[in-house]
Amino acid sequence: MAAEGPSFELVRAEWRRRVEAEYASACITQELVLWLMQIAASPDLIESGLEVVKDELAHAELSMQTYLAAGGTTPPVLDRARLCLPRTPGAPLEHDVLRACVDVFCLGETVAVPLFKNLREGCTEPNARAVMTRVLRDEVRHRDFGWTMLPWLFELPVGEELRAIVERELPVWFRRVRTAYGATAGRAVGADRVVDDSARAWGLMEISRYAAVVEETFEREWKPRFHEVGVDAERAWRAAVG
Repeated sequence: MAAEGPSFELVRAEWRRRVEAEYASACITQELVLWLMQIAASPDLIESGLEVVKDELAHAELSMQTYLAAGGTTPPVLDRARLCLPRTPGAPLEHDVLRACVDVFCLGETVAVPLFKNLREGCTEPNARAVMTRVLRDEVRHRDFGWTMLPWLFELPVGEELRAIVERELPVWFRRVRTAYGATAGRAVGADRVVDDSARAWGLMEISRYAAVVEETFEREWKPRFHEVGVDAERAWRAAVG
């Protein structure tokens, strides 16, 4: 039976968005894998990327099933502008592989692990919880894909150029992920969507909690992981926050 009530409009909208996001992630990763092949990455790295593509397609399908179970009827919108990675005119392909690696995987997939852990904690609806369980398991592998790729890129002949890109652009990437999850400067404390118990049971949570998880991820994951590859994430974070 389809879920009813005002909060379930929010549930349906969120799961529809997740279908779109998971499918977009599959497309983006597929293109990144092609780029890895074109720069002669190791077979292991390429195979890992292909596994991520299959995971993301499965996530999109499972999310669609949950959207339908919640009573969704409006088809997801696949914006083709979001289904590809941008190329920097005149730049070596390695530069844009690096950008996708850090922005999509070292940042996006890394914060996804604690985000889905938090979403799953309050999720009791069987369809939604099954998706959360599968996604949480897979996101760990997706996170590791990025952090395996980054040191490999730094070892390439253009490694110093790539390291300079990270040092220069990391504040922008940090600022973007903070904004995407509600941690914008000057945000009013009370400015939040209302997530009641019925919506929480379907795997939703307050935007303020998303923002808090991003802040926690910096200390627990990003700062030590970037430090391991010789990148000063703390300086970049201060620039992003300030």
